Amino acid sequence: MDQLPKLAANYAPLSPVGFLPRANAVYGDRASLVYGRVRFTWSQTHERCRRLASSLLLTLGVRKNDVVSVLAPNVPALYEMHFAVPMAGAVLNTVNTRLDAAAVAAILRHAEAKLFFVDYDYVRLASDALQLLAAAGAPVPLVSVIDDLDRPTGVRLGELEYEALVAHGDPTVELPQLQDEWDAVTLNYTSGTTSAPKGVVYSHRGAYLSTTSLLMSWEVGTEPVYLWTLPMFHCNGWTFTWGMAARGGVNVCIRENRATEVYRAISRYGVTHMCCAPVVFNILLEGGDATARLAKPVNVLTGGAPPPAALLERVEKIGFNVTHAYGLTEATGPALACEWRAQWDNLPISERARLKARQGVSVLSLADADVVTDDDTMVRVPRDGKTLGEIVLRGSSIMKGYLNNPEANAQAFRGGWFMTGDVGVVHPDGYIEIKDRSKDVIISGGENICSKEVEEALFRHPAVADAAVVAMPHAHWGETPCAFVVAKDKAAGVCEDDVMAFCRKRMSRFMVPKKVVVWDVLPRNALGKVEKVKLREEARKLVPTVAVAPPAQKTKGKATKVGGGRRDEHPVEQVMAMSRL
Repeated sequence: MDQLPKLAANYAPLSPVGFLPRANAVYGDRASLVYGRVRFTWSQTHERCRRLASSLLLTLGVRKNDVVSVLAPNVPALYEMHFAVPMAGAVLNTVNTRLDAAAVAAILRHAEAKLFFVDYDYVRLASDALQLLAAAGAPVPLVSVIDDLDRPTGVRLGELEYEALVAHGDPTVELPQLQDEWDAVTLNYTSGTTSAPKGVVYSHRGAYLSTTSLLMSWEVGTEPVYLWTLPMFHCNGWTFTWGMAARGGVNVCIRENRATEVYRAISRYGVTHMCCAPVVFNILLEGGDATARLAKPVNVLTGGAPPPAALLERVEKIGFNVTHAYGLTEATGPALACEWRAQWDNLPISERARLKARQGVSVLSLADADVVTDDDTMVRVPRDGKTLGEIVLRGSSIMKGYLNNPEANAQAFRGGWFMTGDVGVVHPDGYIEIKDRSKDVIISGGENICSKEVEEALFRHPAVADAAVVAMPHAHWGETPCAFVVAKDKAAGVCEDDVMAFCRKRMSRFMVPKKVVVWDVLPRNALGKVEKVKLREEARKLVPTVAVAPPAQKTKGKATKVGGGRRDEHPVEQVMAMSRL
């Protein structure tokens, strides 16, 4: 057995870039990309990517492991660079368009970007970032503007322009061949929800396996019509940038996730698949006809934040078939997916929504996923759906590591696992459900309160459109839940006492928010996740609301106190809480 070596005929480094020449050969005459009035076939996309790769190599002098950064929304150029940049042996760095100039400058500096592509709509942001780099004495990358392909604007920042580079490139030039599948393919930066953003490096191997794994887990067939509602800068579009080439799909590109644009694209192009964060569901629900249904079901993969079951129930009624996934930048996007079981089809919609809200089982590119109670011993939690622990992962789709950050790598990789920092449980059927970020767990009188469970209840309140729960200081219990909510009807608002009473009927009293704050909108970061750091800062300034007790009720000659915080909880709950102090 050991005498059979690797040969060119039986071994080739895995890379998602290889899906493009295959798409050219197999799906060449099929539509590959739609953007406004622009249409490309897979043969055209293949040629354009080769042209750009040759310009990167011969005109701009890009070499292996050089970082090519791009600041752009979901436009054709950003899609093409997912192939063209690694074709030239370079590493693609997609920059979040929602960041400010200081954050963009920090990424360019940390990544040591050699080339910076900028969409015409973000020239001002890019210019400010470049000025910050220059002022700090840091190297400034070459800049090329991406003008609008459908309706050119003439906006420039320097002399280079994307379409000119494509036009002047030579598609027949021999491009460098990948020798090691462990080589870097992309560099992504975390959203920084619990710490400063870190540079996450993906390998060709990991990206390839993640792509094929997600296509199978989501059961994507040939010729899908994929609407880009998920930013490509988010984990390279959860690898579906490469996945659509693998399945010969149509990429429908839109610049913004406005409800009218999304519904128009779904109707015009017959969209079959899309991905998004749960916040996009709110946009679609608020911007569409609540009683209307889609002409055909649209498969939606959602993740980025745990979606409330009530929200999933509402979007399913419209015609979106939702699959819930859990992942993070370090796992090349989705790592767990809630694989559906036929036996659940006949359950009530509320129960189906509850099951779909779970994060599910590991995708095929992972060797294992589990929940452990101790970081040192890695003891697995029982499958009871109750015992909390940290979600841990291992497998080929996990990142190579954090760029230039050995301390963070040592913290992330321990005991043969990648430590996610997320808290979850394992249900009896083996499905994992995330409960919180480890830093978001509220410890009240020794009891762990998962903010997500409280948020789930709040989303079912008829007057609440959005909600987030954080810890608030409490003189007696240490911490108690504080809820920040957004009213569905801004004029009518939300009654704090009504929300508290609503929660008391649906959870243990120690979990009930002791303060409800109504805001017009919740603060969200560049990826649409609620910025709980800001909410915690606000909560520290607040004091718990003391419920006004109604007149004492007579019961067999004794007064019974009603309402009002932990003092009114069942004695057993008080004893259990105090015993853990």
